[in-house]
Amino acid sequence: MITGKNFIGNSTSAKGTITYQTFNPQQNIPNTTTFVEASKEEINEAVALASAAYETYRTISGTKKAAFLNAIADEILALGDLLIHTYCSETGLPEGRAKGERGRTMGQLRSFANLLEEGSWVDAIIDTALPDRTPAPKPDIRKMLIPLGPVVVFGASNFPLAYSTAGGDTAAALAAGCPVIVKSHPMHAGTGELVATAILKAAEKTKMPNGVFSNLNSSGIEVGVQLVKHPKVKAVGFTGSINAGRALFNLASQRPEPIPVFAEMGSINPVIILPQAASNRHASLAKTYAASISLGTGQFCTNPGLILGLKSDGLKEFTNLLAEEILKIDPSCMLHPQIEANYSKNKAAALEQPQVQTKASYDGAIASNHAAQAIAIVDGNSFLKNPNLHKEVFGPYSLVVECENANQLATIVAGLEGQLTGTIIAEETELSDYKEVIQNLSNRVGRIIYNGVPTGVEVCPAMMHGGPYPASTDSRFTAVGIDSIKRWVRPFSYQDWPNALLPNELKNENPLNITRLVNNVPSKEKINPST
Repeated sequence: MITGKNFIGNSTSAKGTITYQTFNPQQNIPNTTTFVEASKEEINEAVALASAAYETYRTISGTKKAAFLNAIADEILALGDLLIHTYCSETGLPEGRAKGERGRTMGQLRSFANLLEEGSWVDAIIDTALPDRTPAPKPDIRKMLIPLGPVVVFGASNFPLAYSTAGGDTAAALAAGCPVIVKSHPMHAGTGELVATAILKAAEKTKMPNGVFSNLNSSGIEVGVQLVKHPKVKAVGFTGSINAGRALFNLASQRPEPIPVFAEMGSINPVIILPQAASNRHASLAKTYAASISLGTGQFCTNPGLILGLKSDGLKEFTNLLAEEILKIDPSCMLHPQIEANYSKNKAAALEQPQVQTKASYDGAIASNHAAQAIAIVDGNSFLKNPNLHKEVFGPYSLVVECENANQLATIVAGLEGQLTGTIIAEETELSDYKEVIQNLSNRVGRIIYNGVPTGVEVCPAMMHGGPYPASTDSRFTAVGIDSIKRWVRPFSYQDWPNALLPNELKNENPLNITRLVNNVPSKEKINPST
């Protein structure tokens, strides 16, 4: 049963006066549960509890934290059909998508559990003492990664499971040793509450400290603002729009003690189709990209919103066929009426820009909250002169830019904002002729794709999901995969510290049997203190 209450550690609370409901976009009606927004008192209680839990949780062994993460995955699965039905009723997304995202969420949790069980992720580095070194002795210095402290995670509208309550940010922060307070997304608060119960059951079963996790309801921005400004919060994870992410970043930087905000924000994910590929494969590429643009109603951060190519018969054929193919796809439901309204407004604004031609715009009858897909085209000169054309249109829309030559293409790519992904569609024999274009693209993205589509983010250690601003607020870190744990830790050194008082990761005996860098040599061996 969904209560609509806040979860302050292992207690429920509903002291606030602001209430709201989620919305079923398929049926175009509100859902029945009433949720109570967290009050200032409840926010302070959650942060205080997380801060106290941090002192214990940070010292819990990796194997015990791994058991906690695996237990969360087990409890999410145990929610069964109730979670799937709630997810669908709050998002308009199909059951298959819900089950797939649940599997991805569980997989993320288990991958971090495996990382913790192995243990070498802490990057232990040991430089032993050289007391006889001249002209000055060398001290014994040992370094490892330690958790930052309580982390606030903002649920994402477009991924109610994989990027929300128990999503990648939460899984990584808990793995790092940081208690988490989730600011639940108002569009899927019921889904968030169910997942919160799973996390708290897992915490109880594995004897984690009370306050290791809290879930706070919020209908607007005030709860998030208070959390980011709270002095005991030490970092923030966010997935969403540029405006919201930048606002949080600014709040965090203006605190007396600034804290990091790891925000993954907007991206139009440019796709470059080189001439030989356009000539040889325009038909298959059109089908592939029509499917990618409309996948999930275009509500992915990796949606291909910009396609660039050189003016040619091949690009013309591709654009015409893309327009035909996308109109063959039935419109699908967006996450919320407001998201559909924003899409329609932003699409109309894009199509009304000077020199933009509409190649396809679905004009048949569609149900409420469903998105009418569109394809537009513009010449390279107009694109260069009009920054409005560089903006994301969140939904099933893409703009084709017809460039005069390779120099103009390189110039356009160099002038793009930071992006999560960039894609090169090419025959291998033509790549060497476009080195500047490829280099310029590499400078603007976090992941470059060859002959594929940007939609579909594999969760694996090599994945980079981030990029230069505004794709993310810190291009050095990924929001997907086990490397994302590094957002929630900081390096810490011990100098001449007694061996018995060192963390197990740095002790001479290496009781965890992890790989460490000892005097510049990777090793699992024990350290002889006499050497």
